[in-house]
Amino acid sequence: MITDKERLLKILNKEKTDRVACICPGGMMNMITTDLMDISGISWPEAHLDPVMMANLALASYENGCFENIGVPFCMTIEAEEMGAEVTMGSKVFEPHVSGYAYDSVSEWRKLKPIDLSNGRARVVLDAIKILKSKNLDAPIVGNITGPISTASSVIEPVSFYKSLRKDNKTVHEYMEFVTDEIIKFANAQIDAGADVIAISDPSGTGEILGPKFFDEFVVRYINRILDGIKDRNVGTIVHICGQMKNVYNEVGKITSDALSFDSIVSIKESRKHLGDRVLMGNVSTYALEFATEEKVQALTRACIRSGSNIISPACGLGTRSPIANIQSLIKAIMQEDYQEES
Repeated sequence: MITDKERLLKILNKEKTDRVACICPGGMMNMITTDLMDISGISWPEAHLDPVMMANLALASYENGCFENIGVPFCMTIEAEEMGAEVTMGSKVFEPHVSGYAYDSVSEWRKLKPIDLSNGRARVVLDAIKILKSKNLDAPIVGNITGPISTASSVIEPVSFYKSLRKDNKTVHEYMEFVTDEIIKFANAQIDAGADVIAISDPSGTGEILGPKFFDEFVVRYINRILDGIKDRNVGTIVHICGQMKNVYNEVGKITSDALSFDSIVSIKESRKHLGDRVLMGNVSTYALEFATEEKVQALTRACIRSGSNIISPACGLGTRSPIANIQSLIKAIMQEDYQEES
């Protein structure tokens, strides 16, 4: 019988399998809810800072039938904090967030410090992955990194950063090369620790914010640089981009990840028309997962499958108050589908 890990990796490799997978990677696409914290007895913000707690809280999602993977961390602030941004650790309900930028201008990027993998929250993530790997589970371990634009605009004041794309293009590229190299270092360390898949989420790098030209110049270029930095390693790769795709489908098609993930505003059926046989992931509304009925969640899941999604997942990070029964409805709906014609 195929394991959850084997199924996901087969799908990412475009190999035939029994059915679609159901995952929530972690990182920006956080899968932890207050229900899970109560069930496991492990809560935020403590679990952001302790590798054993982080590993066991991530494992609770899998053990309680929510998703077919385990993913860490539960936020997208680690890279920015390591490079010098101030981060507030949040609460049981709210994720960590950047509360202060390292610098106001990209011209100051050379003052930034590199990521220290031996200390801080980067070390917590790596140790959590090692703990999960030691359990020899049937579930894939997904390591998460924050995309280059989102990291860059979390370290340097974002309005100044976006203005500099035009005003100081050369310096922005120098800054982006530094940020990207640090992200590659963190991604490869997660792989060395035992991650089976690396998910890259870049919510600030949207076509709506950047337009097709800058999307290609900064999002596609630097995400592909990350992917090239890990391409010789035997892991799967997922890239999540927020916002509408209709103006940047050509550019999105250049991203070389194994799978592409989109927000619920994007039609899977339309994406399939534009992106051909690419592996697509998504995109059940997180609003529905928090506020709708189980029946509605199952209907949305079936619609995603029938529209051509290869990997069912929430469209973004779960609201922490999402009922666990709604989340479990994703897998219930998947199991009710007929996959005789699936490949």
